[in-house]
Formats: sequence, C-alpha cells, structure tokens
Amino acid sequence: MNILTLLGSARKKGNTATALGWVEDALTGMGHDVTRVYLHGRHLNGCMGCNQCKQVLDAPGCVQQDDVPEILAQMVAADLILYASPLYFWGASAQLKAVIDRTYSLYTRYHETDHASLLEGRRQAVLMTGASGWDNNAEGAFTAFKRMQKPHKTHYAGEWFIGNCTTPSAMTPAIKNKALDFARQISV
Repeated sequence: MNILTLLGSARKKGNTATALGWVEDALTGMGHDVTRVYLHGRHLNGCMGCNQCKQVLDAPGCVQQDDVPEILAQMVAADLILYASPLYFWGASAQLKAVIDRTYSLYTRYHETDHASLLEGRRQAVLMTGASGWDNNAEGAFTAFKRMQKPHKTHYAGEWFIGNCTTPSAMTPAIKNKALDFARQISV
C-alpha cells in the first residue's frame, strides 16, 4: 500500500513527529511504502474560494502556484493518507489546515448526484497530540475530520489522539506500543 503522511507540526522532533514516526515504522515493517511530507517551511497558501478549481475535473485544479498542488497530487496517488498534527485551539495546525482547505479542489458537484472526487475510495486517518485530555478539547477536531470524508468520498480508516503530552521523552512505552495497533487499524 502507498501511504502518505502529512506532518503538520512545526517541530521535527516534537510529540506529533515522534508518534507519527512510530506509526510510520510500524507501517514500513508491515511492508507498506510510506512517504512523509513535512509541511512546516513549505509554501502553503490558504484557499482563496475562487472556484477556479471546479473547472478542472480530472486533476487537482487549484490555480495557486505554491507547494500545495504537488502535495494534492501525492494525495491522489496514495492509497492511505494519514494527517498528523498537534491540537491547536481545538483544531489542526495552520500548516495542515491550509492543505485540508485546498482539498476543495479535489472534488466537484458536492451534494449532487454526479458528485466526483479524485480521492474516491482512498483511506484517510488522523493522528493528533495535545497538551490536555480529550474532553472539551479534541472531539471537535475529530468530528470535523470525519465530516471531511463525505465530500472526499473516502473511507475513515481511524483516529488516534494522544493527550496530556508534555515532551516526547515523557510519552510512555505503552503509547509507543499503541502505534503498532493504530498502524494495523488504518492499513486494513
């Protein structure tokens, strides 16, 4: 399976990157091809809402000249897309959110009978870390992610929230062991 991971954390060795690395190692160990895109430092503009992308039906049709069209093409080529981000203000990081917003260019005619998506049939999963727990904190981000599956016409492969994170060194071996279970879940 061709797996694309999108790391939305600014810290290359932070909590999210560490947990994502464990999942990527498990997926690679299972025989999958894994490619990580580190979003911080990439040129990622927000969606302009211009709808020019809706004029192109067979490719990502975004007119902006930044790094997002290349990332969108990688998403279209993947069997599984794993979004990874620290939880910032009850949602994904700005870097990951910019890419998610630009996935608007990957589907057409949403809510119509001929709704089409370049991601149709793919699997999508999300991994988030946060300084606090789940309640009154993380559930909204995961609800939004689940809702994204309908316009994308994708399958929700799974989610993993690691709460009460302080530093990567403070994450327990039990958390690391859950990475293998998560990898198995999302790659089925």
